[in-house]
Amino acid sequence: MRALTLNEVPSAPAVAEVDAPTPGAGELLVKVAASSVNGFDLSVTSGRLEGMMEHRFPLVLGMDFAGAVEAVGEDVEGFAAGDAVFGVAMKPFLGGGALAEYVTVSAGYGVARIPAGLDVKDASALGLAGTAATNSVEATAPKAGETVLVSGATGGVGALAVQLAAARGARVIATARPGTEADFVTGLTDADIAVVDYTADLDAQVRAHAPEGVDVVLHLAGDAVQLVALMREGGRIASTLGLTQEAVETGGVTVHPIMADPNPNTLATLAGLAAAGELRVPVTATFPLEQAPEAFDAFRTGTLGKITVACS
Repeated sequence: MRALTLNEVPSAPAVAEVDAPTPGAGELLVKVAASSVNGFDLSVTSGRLEGMMEHRFPLVLGMDFAGAVEAVGEDVEGFAAGDAVFGVAMKPFLGGGALAEYVTVSAGYGVARIPAGLDVKDASALGLAGTAATNSVEATAPKAGETVLVSGATGGVGALAVQLAAARGARVIATARPGTEADFVTGLTDADIAVVDYTADLDAQVRAHAPEGVDVVLHLAGDAVQLVALMREGGRIASTLGLTQEAVETGGVTVHPIMADPNPNTLATLAGLAAAGELRVPVTATFPLEQAPEAFDAFRTGTLGKITVACS
């Protein structure tokens, strides 16, 4: 099968022919219609995860997937060949990824059905970013009327988090440069989103909207120290970038380190919202599998929202 692979790290990915996987006990073999690019994938190519996780070469990249079940392994219940599914290929090693024509995934975790009304391309971009956004919002639990600062609002996680926070009735402040970025963020939802330019005086801009400080920060990009300084006493900050409670000197701020948990319930909820038109999956570019290396380049240079790859 064709797949986006690495033969060593760090290195640039390339499309190559590799053996197709076969499902083991408790696994599904999925014919991948589409996948998407995530920051995690760039961490793999850069070698930053070497020594932290087992690398199996040739290493097939990719976490997100959407497609149809091709075959089921032993002891699988609840899924059958032909089922439309999506999710995140969660494995204890790197190498069996979803930027390929086929991927094997656990039938019990990281997978859910694609409901009617949800396009397979959108489903392929929803798994990792959607669960990270959901986990961040749920951890900080913004209430109606509270102010949420989304730092990194133009990325895949941030674009979804803006919508999820606004749906709770929170007042959302989002970081974006004027022009295309700001238009992208304000177009995500019908809610009134206040945009602040992170390349200018961020403190002054945020204080203009929240003089007493914001209640919640979603730290998806930017300087954590600067963001914490913009919070009120008793505020909550969720960080996908490794911020810990011990690193925060300001008293009264609670830190929630976030690692995406793509459990079936969260995936199904996200898919239902997207299928119902209540959540926009921010896909802004799609590449064929043969051009997946170019998709990585586009992601690296800061393309807005999510980039997907058509795998078959």
